[in-house]
Amino acid sequence: MKKIAFIIILIGSLVQAQEVDKEKEKSLKIANNYTWEGNKDLSESNFVNAEANYRRAISKSAENGIAPYNLGNAYYENETYSEAFGRFKQAGENATSKKDKHMAYHNMGNVFMKNKEYQKAVDAYKEALRNDPTDEETRYNLALAKEMLKKQQEEEQKNDQNKDDQNQEDQKDQKDQNQDKKEGDQNEDNKGDQKEENQGDKKEEGDNGEQEKEDNKEGEGDDEEKNNEPYNAEEQKQQPRPNQLSPQQVKNLLEAMQNEEKKVQEKIDAQKVKGAKMQNEKDW
Repeated sequence: MKKIAFIIILIGSLVQAQEVDKEKEKSLKIANNYTWEGNKDLSESNFVNAEANYRRAISKSAENGIAPYNLGNAYYENETYSEAFGRFKQAGENATSKKDKHMAYHNMGNVFMKNKEYQKAVDAYKEALRNDPTDEETRYNLALAKEMLKKQQEEEQKNDQNKDDQNQEDQKDQKDQNQDKKEGDQNEDNKGDQKEENQGDKKEEGDNGEQEKEDNKEGEGDDEEKNNEPYNAEEQKQQPRPNQLSPQQVKNLLEAMQNEEKKVQEKIDAQKVKGAKMQNEKDW
């Protein structure tokens, strides 16, 4: 019973596989028809209809590598490189022969060249040559991609060097500016210090002048206070003033004057007596 059941299951699987194969063949046949229509539209420069038919072909059968490849070429001719790359990649993944893979990777390399992605172009052309080493066009494109990659790297290196030089120059300029600013600040500080020092000297001179004036005022005040004080003979004796006689000198001077006056009076009296006029009788 087990063997019979196994045989029945095996036969059923084969029938199912055949049905699947028939369905795939049917879908592939429909896809091929849409591809043919797309090729016709593209030859008539009807890109819109060609794109629609190619998309129908791709949706009907994933094994159809021709539709995505042709659609990729259509996008490439219209300079829609990102869409073209997607379709070439799809064609390469669905390709069942090395020839189809070679063509898909060759065109991917062309897209990378258009986008100036030279390293990716080199890798794509190498993959194309692995599937068809005899294609001289691919070999030429590979050599061109390598040359462009070398120039790109040299240019990038030169730009990096120029950028580094510019950064160093900018840093030097910034350093010089900072140094100039620092020196300017120092000069300003020195000027400020000198100004403050001059102002301090002037202030000190002014303070000294004010102090002298204040001292003179105080001296004058002292004189006024002394003038307002009551006369004290003893203090006057002890503290004679400039250009003035002392009390003793005044006393001596008075005594001398009195003596002179006495002498003069005596002389006068003497003359008076000696020269006195006799008085006559009274005149009634």
